[in-house]
Amino acid sequence: MKRLVLILVLFSSIEFGFTSNLNDSIISLAASQYDAGLYNEAIKSYNNILSNGFESVEIYYNLGNAYFKMNNLPSAILHYEKAKKLKPNDADINYNLNVANTQIVDNIEDFPELFFKNWWNSFYNMFSANGWAKLTIGFFILTLIFISIYLLSNVRFIKKIFFIFGGLLLLVTLLSFTLSYQKYYYSVEQKEAIVFEATVTIKSSPNANSVDLFVIHEGTKVFISDELDDWYEIRIANGSIGWLKKKSTQLI
Repeated sequence: MKRLVLILVLFSSIEFGFTSNLNDSIISLAASQYDAGLYNEAIKSYNNILSNGFESVEIYYNLGNAYFKMNNLPSAILHYEKAKKLKPNDADINYNLNVANTQIVDNIEDFPELFFKNWWNSFYNMFSANGWAKLTIGFFILTLIFISIYLLSNVRFIKKIFFIFGGLLLLVTLLSFTLSYQKYYYSVEQKEAIVFEATVTIKSSPNANSVDLFVIHEGTKVFISDELDDWYEIRIANGSIGWLKKKSTQLI
């Protein structure tokens, strides 16, 4: 039995190593294709890596760049948004995404938010879900250390100091955990999409014969609040709400 387990572990390790090396080779190939101006080939190579179940900020970012070079703005914006979900505050990703957004038809102004909401969003977007999770673990370990010193020390002054700082670290840990969970919910549960049809008429209900509300165009980002059959209820950046066909979009 032990021998069988060992064989399975060894086989899994070899398979993982082979897949990793293969992906590395394709990444190198895609980079050389991009540098040579072979953007279609680079796109195929990067999508080949994604089809193997491997994803990263760099792959989505490079795919966005390749699509942008091909003037495929919806696909460029889609992949910049995917990269941004993994690394929210990356300057290059945000810059290229903003440039791409200036070249689409719709120039939708964001719904105005209070200053403290903007401040909170900036703080919240400092790290990805994994980044906040790692910070939570780090703060939790420090909290345990401070609590241990508090319990083991016989010196009143030291106990008081470590009790205060231990309590503060516990609060920071809870805050970090909350942000990690919220970020995870945003990245996994909350659906966003990019419009891929040249022109889409937003309806008042999930029915082709319902009232026309407004029109949006390819490359526009929408927030999905509900779905019914082959329809999404969506909200755009200025707060307007309506329904569109699922086939008009691709999920971020």
